[in-house]
Amino acid sequence: MKKVMVLGASPNKRRFSHTCVKTLMHQGYEVIPIGAREGEINGKKIIQGKPSVEDLHTVTLYLSPRNQEEYYDYVLGQNPQRIIFNPGAENPNFADLAKKNGIEVVEDCTLVMLNSGNF
Repeated sequence: MKKVMVLGASPNKRRFSHTCVKTLMHQGYEVIPIGAREGEINGKKIIQGKPSVEDLHTVTLYLSPRNQEEYYDYVLGQNPQRIIFNPGAENPNFADLAKKNGIEVVEDCTLVMLNSGNF
């Protein structure tokens, strides 16, 4: 199954990133939740920092464009096949960098994609 990084994962159950991690896990994806706050989502520890991830398929972003800047080199260095910019995370600068590095760019809601079978 595909390995998916959720960048901006939150322990707050009201956040879309929290629901995204739960939904991905429920659908059998290997999830790497990365966030600023300590916590867990369905028993999966939220990782703080920038760990190296092998065979990463997708990065789904739940960070504002301003908060994404510190992750540009990190995300590109993980060489994902795809980056999903969720609503509110759209970022033309980062999208252009990703495309120049051969990464597919998608502007869509990960939860809608998962629930409609288009992930």
